[in-house]
Amino acid sequence: MTWNYFWKILSFALYFANFVLVVYVVWRLVMKKSDPVKTLTWILVLILLPFVGLILYLLIGQNYRKDAIFRNKRIVDLEVRKKLALSQLDHYRDLENIDNSVYPYKKLIRQNLLGNYSILAAIDKIDFFFSAREALDAMIADMESATQHIHLQTFIFMDDNIGMRIRDILAKKASEEVEVRVMYDSIGSIKSKRRFFKEMREAGIEVLEFSPVRIFRPTSKINYRNHRKILVIDGRVGYVGGVNIADRYYDGGAYKEWRDTQIRVEGEAVFPMQSSFLLDRYFTINRHLARRKKYYSDLDFENLYRPKEGTDIYSQFLTSGPDSDWSSIMDCYFSMITGANRRICINTPYFTPADSLMKAIRTAALGGVEVNVMMPARTDSTLIHYCSRSYIKDLLKAGVNVYLFQSGFNHSKSISVDGEICMVGSANMDNRSLLHDFEVMSVIYSQQCAAILEEQFDKDISRCEKLSLSKWKKRRTREKIYEALARLVSPML
Repeated sequence: MTWNYFWKILSFALYFANFVLVVYVVWRLVMKKSDPVKTLTWILVLILLPFVGLILYLLIGQNYRKDAIFRNKRIVDLEVRKKLALSQLDHYRDLENIDNSVYPYKKLIRQNLLGNYSILAAIDKIDFFFSAREALDAMIADMESATQHIHLQTFIFMDDNIGMRIRDILAKKASEEVEVRVMYDSIGSIKSKRRFFKEMREAGIEVLEFSPVRIFRPTSKINYRNHRKILVIDGRVGYVGGVNIADRYYDGGAYKEWRDTQIRVEGEAVFPMQSSFLLDRYFTINRHLARRKKYYSDLDFENLYRPKEGTDIYSQFLTSGPDSDWSSIMDCYFSMITGANRRICINTPYFTPADSLMKAIRTAALGGVEVNVMMPARTDSTLIHYCSRSYIKDLLKAGVNVYLFQSGFNHSKSISVDGEICMVGSANMDNRSLLHDFEVMSVIYSQQCAAILEEQFDKDISRCEKLSLSKWKKRRTREKIYEALARLVSPML
């Protein structure tokens, strides 16, 4: 048998196997009845890129939201949260039991209770940070004051100056017998040396790598990353927002400044943050913490349903990802946008929304609502940069005010509606955050908090370029081509 003959046989066998597998995958895609645009995109990739298309689909194309691969998060902590949410929902069937300050949002509250088991919790105190540097300084101060435990979850934990500074603080607290747990994402922190995390473990810190990715151990879960940023101190103080741990967040890096949004809360609202961290911890190592009640020591379960005297700020902490049955954060975005009457202010570093969200934004603007979208003039991802810009023309045609932030990189993820309700967290308004990654957002029912976000939004406008449709149409042809090409792959992002 000659080499040429053998190669022909092998090539035929490989191409035939590829054909059979592609037919099977296409059949599965069609039978899932998912988003037709995304389905057609993957079918084209599978057909036009033999072998490579299959590998890409296996790594980043599968949707595990309804599958069993992430089902082991259905454990005790989640059952407690579910029981509390359903009990709260039953209590609120009598509308007189709903606090007057949140009564106008009873439909959204019910949606989040049923779809995400997100309890309505009181916030005793809340602080907003509009720069990553200020947020990290506040987080460091709270970590230094911890007496019982520190639970830190981040997408990026770099072994640079700010990373080592926080590592040393955590090691010092561990030496003082404070329980310290750190969870980071394998892809987000891929540039950090493994020695960095080994030293933390040697200092007595529990360090967990979420969904590890190894070169010689490829996994179909590589597309599902934990993008959540949570810090809980002693079960009494909680942080959530867009701030990771890296020098560029602290000093701006290649940008003039790193604009971000982070909140610090005290009160019942810390409970769901703690619950989210412990659920992700269980998912990572498949092990419960002993004496879990001590991590919820200040939560008054008996009075959870009752309006709190002196409290007019309530929140619901939403989680979303392949461990959830519903895209709860995207659903909440949709309801907030479609329920707006006067003004919407959206801040997002990456703008590649699902078709339903894009229609909601466009419809609100056409209906007379003042819709404002702010995104960076320059992002840290070339592909996402052009993909985001591909949506701008449609926004402008609908009458949406589009602002490009010029003074550095605006990494904020927030929305405020009618000066009455707002949402802050880790989720970008893009397909990756809303459909694939593990994310968190805090819905805050408070005119005071919404006003703070809108005031900052208006300040940021002075550092933006406001786009016009006539000027946008005159941009260079090369830019338009890049945007069109980037838009083609947006369903896969």
